Amino acid sequence: MESADQTKRKVIPIVPSQEGAIDASEEGAWGELYASHQKIYPRSVQGIFAKWRWGFVFLTQIIFYCLPWLEWGQRQAVLFDLGVRRFYIFGIVLYPQDFIYLTGLLVISAFSLFLFTAIAGRLWCGYACPQTVYSEIFMWIERKVEGDRTARMRLDSQDMSLEKLVKKWYKHFLWIGLSIWTGFTFVGYFTPIRELGMEFFLGNMSSWEVFWVFFYGFATYGNAGFMREQVCKYMCPYARFQSAMFDKDTLIVTYDAERGEPRGARSKKADLATLSLGACVDCTLCVQVCPTGIDIRNGLQYECIGCGACADVCDTVMDKVGYPRGLVKYSTQHAMQNKWTSSQTLKHIFRPRVLIYTGILLLVVALLFGSLLTRKSFKVDVVRDRATLARIVSGGNIENVYRLQIMNAAEKRQHFKVTAEGMYELKVLTDSEDLTVESTQSRWVSVRLQVPYDSAVPGSYPVRFTIEASDDNETGHTLLEEKSVFLIPR
Repeated sequence: MESADQTKRKVIPIVPSQEGAIDASEEGAWGELYASHQKIYPRSVQGIFAKWRWGFVFLTQIIFYCLPWLEWGQRQAVLFDLGVRRFYIFGIVLYPQDFIYLTGLLVISAFSLFLFTAIAGRLWCGYACPQTVYSEIFMWIERKVEGDRTARMRLDSQDMSLEKLVKKWYKHFLWIGLSIWTGFTFVGYFTPIRELGMEFFLGNMSSWEVFWVFFYGFATYGNAGFMREQVCKYMCPYARFQSAMFDKDTLIVTYDAERGEPRGARSKKADLATLSLGACVDCTLCVQVCPTGIDIRNGLQYECIGCGACADVCDTVMDKVGYPRGLVKYSTQHAMQNKWTSSQTLKHIFRPRVLIYTGILLLVVALLFGSLLTRKSFKVDVVRDRATLARIVSGGNIENVYRLQIMNAAEKRQHFKVTAEGMYELKVLTDSEDLTVESTQSRWVSVRLQVPYDSAVPGSYPVRFTIEASDDNETGHTLLEEKSVFLIPR
């Protein structure tokens, strides 16, 4: 790969010509500016880490592509319906008022990232990040169409021919098809996917649905097909602040320089002691299989995504030349310095930082699931009628008007009864005696509270609404209390 020292720019001196214009005809000096991008051709690799990586590819994509097609009762199992502002996750129905659960999910994701990074570096990047997963899929398609590394390099260096044109167009056709299907599936999490599918084939999709399908399809096509490692190296912020979560007891992909150096080519039967060589045969296969194009023998670099491809190919080379495996492996800096065994290394991995992250993560998970399990089957928002804060009605009563939004979070019809307390002779009046809310629907109800005119001095008094819910069979009753205030004018 071309280094920054090899890339030059031409500095053109500004010299006024006789006509007063800039004369750029003279040969300028050359100076360093930036390293131009060189296309990386990763070689295919087999090994234990490659199997794990592809295992996560299959797992994540089976979940992503199949989940929106699952049904739960008479609806889509997972659907974030922004139009009606309801989110369905299997048997759970969430409203925008349940934003706290999203906060809890984000906290869990953050501490999971901290925990996994403290234990084994960029595991997320190397195995489960969408950028890595789709880059793997796109490169697999590329290898099937154009061949492995050498064949692709040779094809790109050739002049345009019918064979090259057919292979390139066929590859991009498959890429575009997968990208559009990915965008369609993503939008299917926000619009019922079966309806979206019919609209797609009939050409009746809304403009916004068309936009987002092709937007996410284009993002997948560009990121996984063209940008690839550049996203990880230059756009992803995780690569920049990962060092703050690393320490010398973090598992990282490591080259054993003490064992491998000095490197050099040799025959399989050569005596290393006689040649004064290390175990590294300088085959550069570890560089050729790296998806970001780095040389792991130069030490830990922020571009390394921890995928373990170099460890897999190095173990293959060690097997061929008859040397022990592990020249490139997952290890820690302390383990390499102190020559710890695997058990000693694992013992030092579970250090105070890891235990603290684990404890906080388990606590947040327990609180989140505990809250979901004890969650009421409905929610109520009490809003005072701002147009009528307080008024005197017939009978000499003072009346306050409230609007209650009753949100049924259960997938069955529920009946509600509203009562209130907190003031002397407080009466509750509603516009409708039948307060019924259908399954997963919401309803605004007008509620009027009245007290006798001389029951209290002017001021603000706390009142408490009690909402009782029951289903059609009246097998269960749920109570929910909401607070508000009652105003008596001067």
